[in-house]
Amino acid sequence: MYSISEMYDLTHTKAAEYLGGFTYPWEALKGIKDMILALGPTLGDDYTQVSEGVWVHNTAKIAPTAYLGAPCIIGANTEVRHCAFVRSSALVGEGCVVGNSVELKNVIIFDSVQVPHYNYVGDSILGYKSHMGAGSITSNVKSDKTLVAIKTAPPVETQQKKVGAFLGDFVEVGCNSVLNPGTVIGRHSNVYPTSCVRGVVPANSIYKTGGVIVAKEEH
Repeated sequence: MYSISEMYDLTHTKAAEYLGGFTYPWEALKGIKDMILALGPTLGDDYTQVSEGVWVHNTAKIAPTAYLGAPCIIGANTEVRHCAFVRSSALVGEGCVVGNSVELKNVIIFDSVQVPHYNYVGDSILGYKSHMGAGSITSNVKSDKTLVAIKTAPPVETQQKKVGAFLGDFVEVGCNSVLNPGTVIGRHSNVYPTSCVRGVVPANSIYKTGGVIVAKEEH
């Protein structure tokens, strides 16, 4: 349940071919910058290169106070709101919201993703129609600065110092939650507000207060 094919519908990202070359999402983090630099010049007339290494779809709405750092790609009908800080290495899909004071760094954001209010998303991949509530963040470096492991059984060593979170398609993260380094959340799962999430949340689950995980009821 941790593989790219199990977590993501690759028809909803321009990174499909790139991601298809890996088994697990954390394996894709190191090459995001080079992938964007290679993809940008191939995008066609629907995109405008607004500055060196920055491509924006002609239907995207970019607030005048937003910062777009190279390299990045902003997809069709996406809204980048006031004071958003796209630091670098961000592929943002179609129909997304990058909100007020949101910071993105080294990320793949699938189509129809919302990070609308005071979010930090770094070294992470957010799947189709996933949503991060106001103030929720991805923590991408451990406090002791050691390499991040994915806390499966047994743990998977990423051999990387900076690893954020991997949200499957349709994941909902509650307001003011912290996703600790290497967090994996399966498709269609929900995280309660103010949660401190560590490890793996299976697909179709609810992460409740105190770290209790329960399966969603079938309807």
